[in-house]
Amino acid sequence: MESRAKLFGHPIHPMLIPFPLGLLPTSVLFDVVYLLTGNAKWAEISFWMIAVGVAGGLAATVFGAIDLERVPDGTRAKAVGIVHAVSAGGLMVLFALSWILRLGAPGGPGVIAIILSVLGVGLAGLTGWLGGELFARLGVGVSRGAHLNAPSSLSGRPAGEGSTDEQRRG
Repeated sequence: MESRAKLFGHPIHPMLIPFPLGLLPTSVLFDVVYLLTGNAKWAEISFWMIAVGVAGGLAATVFGAIDLERVPDGTRAKAVGIVHAVSAGGLMVLFALSWILRLGAPGGPGVIAIILSVLGVGLAGLTGWLGGELFARLGVGVSRGAHLNAPSSLSGRPAGEGSTDEQRRG
């Protein structure tokens, strides 16, 4: 099933998810360094990483919803996509709440703010795995006719053009 929201021939949603999936879990590592050193700068860095990670996650959510809407009802892909979306929404809520709790003192987050972030990382792992299942296993977002020798997405030619059945099988 080919993605509907594309930029230069590639699905937009997978282009955006590395930012929140990198920034949000890394913010927890900076919280750990803060807890070990007591240096407030680490907590402040975590505060801003969460802000940017949540903003990036919201952008990814828009394009993920566009792609999910196109997945046919009654398929395993739709069920996995819904769980993926709910998990992603949950992690966004957990990190947003963590960020809100830090607003008054970005350099000194409370234990609850850090626990919310840790729980968010757990959901990020599940969400990332489900996204991989959708893309790599179920083919959601993959170009029709994709194969190992498909032409560049910038060529304007369809992925299946000029291919043989053997090339498509890889």
